[in-house]
Amino acid sequence: MVVIPGVAVPLAEVQLRTSRSSGPGGQHANVTASRVEAVFDVAASRSLSEAQRQRVMARSGPRLTAVAQDARSQARNRELALERLRARLATALAVPRARRATRPSHGVERRRLEAKRRRSERKRERRRPPSGED
Repeated sequence: MVVIPGVAVPLAEVQLRTSRSSGPGGQHANVTASRVEAVFDVAASRSLSEAQRQRVMARSGPRLTAVAQDARSQARNRELALERLRARLATALAVPRARRATRPSHGVERRRLEAKRRRSERKRERRRPPSGED
């Protein structure tokens, strides 16, 4: 299963468990194990590098789980569960881009100071005038 370009997880490392699905479905739902749970043990994975393993465990814990019980068939739910697991793993593996520090432009700085000056002037005009008795 290709997670992101350059990272692939063999399906042998993904444990698939089936059980009976909850919700409506009548007699069919009572006899078929169509719910699929895909579990990926990050800590024991040999397909991820140590840095990738640490990043995933820091974000998602030592085990990633995805459950699917949307479809009536077990095969479709298996596809859905594996796709959800792949998406979670890809999100956990994503390296955030480094933020480049920027400075506000002169125009922004000037407008901010001008707004502060106007606000200060408005508040000063609200004050009671100083008493002229001396």
